[in-house]
Amino acid sequence: MSQLLLHLWGDYILQSDWMAQNKTREHLPAFIHAALYSVGFLLLTRSPIAMAVIFVTHFFIDRFRLARYVVWAKNWMSPWGANLYWRNCSKTGYLDSDRLGPPAWMAVWLMIIADNILHLTINYFSLRYL
Repeated sequence: MSQLLLHLWGDYILQSDWMAQNKTREHLPAFIHAALYSVGFLLLTRSPIAMAVIFVTHFFIDRFRLARYVVWAKNWMSPWGANLYWRNCSKTGYLDSDRLGPPAWMAVWLMIIADNILHLTINYFSLRYL
């Protein structure tokens, strides 16, 4: 439960609009966001390796919006998977067409959910095993 609360505070409460709007375009907002996000985990661990994994993975997942690649890969299991060319899915990992993919607003939220699952999974394994 503590891990979930730290994730929510770090990813939503401590992230300014400037960070959220610019972290996928520039390193500095992504770095500051990842640092503020990670510092709370000092309440749960003193392991420098766990802290480094949480910080570095958070930086890269957010800076390069890596969740969209996970979404894109999982969508290959769909009936229209063979049509999932990256150029048609690069925004969220879902097809940009509302005809075959989810509506645009839903695609964004589904990608955000995938992003949260990635962070929570990495945090769990870092805190448990490192």
